[in-house]
Amino acid sequence: MSRLPRGNQSPADAERIRKKLGFEPALCPVRDVLDQLGDKWTVLILTTLRHEPRRFSALQRAVPDISKRMLTETLRSLERDGLVTRAVYPTKPPSVEYAISALGLSMLAPIDALVAWADANHAAVNRARARFDAEAAGTPADLVA
Repeated sequence: MSRLPRGNQSPADAERIRKKLGFEPALCPVRDVLDQLGDKWTVLILTTLRHEPRRFSALQRAVPDISKRMLTETLRSLERDGLVTRAVYPTKPPSVEYAISALGLSMLAPIDALVAWADANHAAVNRARARFDAEAAGTPADLVA
C-alpha cells in the first residue's frame, strides 16, 4: 500500500491524489478481506463450525451473546464471501444447516495464529492499557501495576 502525501490538502485534493496513485480503498483486497475477518462474530462462528456443520439454533447456543439478527447477518455475509455453506433440507419446517467451506477452513490457520498471539499477549496488552489509562487520568506511570 502506498502512503499518501501529507500536508494541508483539501478533501478534494486528497481524493484526487488517491485516484492518481491508484489507491481506492474499495478495491484494496487486504482491506476487503480484513473487513470480514475483523467483524466481531466472524471468528467465533468460523471456529464454531470448524469440526461439524450446525443448525442456526446450535450456532446461537454456541455463541450465546449474539442476537438472532446479527447471527443471520453474519451467516449471510460469510456465505456471500464463500466462507460458509448453507444447506436446506426438505423437512417440515425446512431444516437449514451451516458448514465451514474449504475457503473458510483455509482462513482458520491465520485465525489460529491470531488467537495464539492474543492468548500469549493478553496480559501485556492489559498492562499497556492500564498504563495508558493511568497516564491519561494524570496518575504517575510508576504507580500503575
